[in-house]
Parts: sequence; structure tokens; C-alpha cells
Amino acid sequence: MIGKLKGTIDEIGEDFVVLDVHGVGYVAHCSARTLGKLGSAGEAAVLFIETYVREDQLKLFGFLTALEREWFRLLQTVQGVGSKVALALLSTLTPSELANAVALQDKTSVARAPGVGPKVAVRIVTELKNKAPAFVGEMSAPIGFKQELSEGAASAPVADAVSALTNLGYSRDQAANAVAAALKNGGEGGDSAKLIRLGLKELAR
Repeated sequence: MIGKLKGTIDEIGEDFVVLDVHGVGYVAHCSARTLGKLGSAGEAAVLFIETYVREDQLKLFGFLTALEREWFRLLQTVQGVGSKVALALLSTLTPSELANAVALQDKTSVARAPGVGPKVAVRIVTELKNKAPAFVGEMSAPIGFKQELSEGAASAPVADAVSALTNLGYSRDQAANAVAAALKNGGEGGDSAKLIRLGLKELAR
């Protein structure tokens, strides 16, 4: 099994890159986001690889980070999501944006990816709700916080503060991030007015 490749970019296609590793050209299928960050032909590149072996083919998928590869694997645990749809999702949303969408049960953001219909989007945010925090690393605290909000498990001051910031025109994600930061920076145990004030300071940074 191939887990990682380090070499020189030989060619970049619409959905793949050919990486020259000591004279051997490996074709790795990548998301549009990964291809856009790789560089140009002749430049050095490192890809984390997911190897698919089937009876009639061997296919490589390439990722800039191990986290992106983990999300590629995780997405395919959902019924109706294959490698093509998983790459389309990673072309549309970053791993952190995917984690946010799952935490907030934001099926609309997920459905922006080509090939992802409303039913599949619902399955993704529902089935991955309890799995996603394990794949967000340092973001696990804010993601867990957002899950509490989406499930109605957050305290009344927290929920009120997020609602107030949303009513001021900020997106739900921006409001949730601001209140999470406010809690971390001295707002723990405060009332909604204090959280709103601290949240607005965070948003003004």
C-alpha cells in the first residue's frame, strides 16, 4: 500500500496530478482545492495517498494533508458517497468547513458540492455528527460547542448570545465562533449581555 509520495510534479490534469518519484510517474486523483495549491510542473510536491485496489484497477488519491485524507475516508462511510463525491465535497469545502457544517447540521452548505443532492446532504450531516469531532484536531472544542447549539443543549445565555449576534446580521457560524471565543476569554459563567459584548469584541478583531 502507498501512503505518501514525495517527488516532482510532471503534469497536472483536470482532476489528477502525475508525480514523478525517482523516474516513476504516479497518477494521483485530487480535489480541485488540492490541485490549485500544488504548484506547477517541475516543482517539488508531497502528497498523502489513499490507495484503492480493485480486481480490475489500482487507483491513487492524493491529499495535501493527512486530515484531508481522513475526511475523504470518513465521507465514504456515508451511503451514497463514493470517491468522486468525496473529492467534490473536498473541492467545495475545507475540512474545517465540513466539520462546521456537520456540527451545525448545515445541509445547505454540504449540498453546494457537485453531485450532492438534498437527501445525501442530510445523510452526511446526520451520520457524521458523532464521528466528525475525532477528525478536527485542535478545532474539537469549538466543534463540540456548535454541536451543543444545534442540539439545543447549550445554556440559555449562550444560546441567547448566539441568537442576538445572528439577529445583528452575522452568520450563525460567525456568531457561534465569536461566543465560543468569548467563553474561552473570560466569559465562562457570564450572562447573555456579557457574552454578546465579548462576542462583538471578537467579531471586531
